[in-house]
Amino acid sequence: PDEVGRLMLAIDDYQGSLVVRCALLMSALTFQRPGNVRSMEWDEIEGDGWHIPKEKTKTREPIIVPLSKQAVKVLEEIAPLTGRGRYVFPSARGGSRQLSDGAVRTALRSMGYDRSQMTAHGFRAMARTLLDEVLNQRVEWIEMQLGHRVADVHGRAYNRTQFIVNRVAMMQRWADYLDELGQEAKCSSVITEGK
Repeated sequence: PDEVGRLMLAIDDYQGSLVVRCALLMSALTFQRPGNVRSMEWDEIEGDGWHIPKEKTKTREPIIVPLSKQAVKVLEEIAPLTGRGRYVFPSARGGSRQLSDGAVRTALRSMGYDRSQMTAHGFRAMARTLLDEVLNQRVEWIEMQLGHRVADVHGRAYNRTQFIVNRVAMMQRWADYLDELGQEAKCSSVITEGK
């Protein structure tokens, strides 16, 4: 958790482009696959939900990603810059293309994180671990949020549960927890600098 707090603080302090900083934040807040975050389209946002179509998912099943208040705030921050285009996070080379696959990786390196410490895909492992071990969320909710198939003794033919209500609460709890960790890291750095 301490390392995650420092990561969130580093993202807040990131001096690169707004598009990349917002993509980093959305990666942390939603922990979706990096390709899905980079290819997020404005048309996929409906209210407080991100509806990833089956054509973009590994399981070929659509995913509903509940958006926390913090994730909605990220979208509101970037909307004046990219809201008229197709992609939420367009390429610096032109709005008709999505953010490059190296943008988040390069940002993480510029913030001092090497490959062994954090990757674009690492936001998924970070969330999976902390939601289970620290926040005690049900594994089924976490796995559904990750876009994984949830095993069921009766199979998918009978169980079409999406756990939406539970995942909405879980995603808000996750975002609030990231905020708390970032604040703790900020307080620690102020105390350290004051010595």
